[in-house]
Amino acid sequence: MSKKNIIRCAWCGTDPIYVDYHDTVWGVPEYDSKALYAKLILDGAQAGLSWITILKRQEGYMQVFDGLDPEKNARYTDKKLEKILLDSRIIRNRLKVYSVRKNARAYLEMQDAGLDFSDHLWSFVDGVPINNKIRSMAALQATSAISDALSKDLKKRGFSFVGSTIVYAFMQAVGMYNDHIVTCFRHRELS
Repeated sequence: MSKKNIIRCAWCGTDPIYVDYHDTVWGVPEYDSKALYAKLILDGAQAGLSWITILKRQEGYMQVFDGLDPEKNARYTDKKLEKILLDSRIIRNRLKVYSVRKNARAYLEMQDAGLDFSDHLWSFVDGVPINNKIRSMAALQATSAISDALSKDLKKRGFSFVGSTIVYAFMQAVGMYNDHIVTCFRHRELS
């Protein structure tokens, strides 16, 4: 199949960064706890913005936040976070920046309690991706009963920027939901 004839989900448009993300990352099951933590931080940063805004700053986030390493992020002082707020490589929203430390601490509390972050998140979908059969962009949903439950669970554990809409987008991105449109070449590959 030539590149010209490939059918993709319409949301990725033609921007090369977005197309590459759609073709290689979005919807691919991720099971690494630290990678899932990093993705949750990035999805929280996206709240109220377009995902392309975060994709274009993803490298900056990794640099500014020490590779989004929860052990390092949890030790950030207020002084360090205030310095980070001055860095143009990220979204300079105080609540979002401070949520990185808060979420890192919640992540580590789960770990200290013997809960593997990946296993816990994936338990909400019984460990396997939910293969939706979406036929049009209009049929895409923003939340689900599962994202509602996971959002509630994460909030109870001390995470922030984990509302149901953010959590659903996260679940799509990390492959807990295969929400590629059925005519998209990735839907078949990830089914």
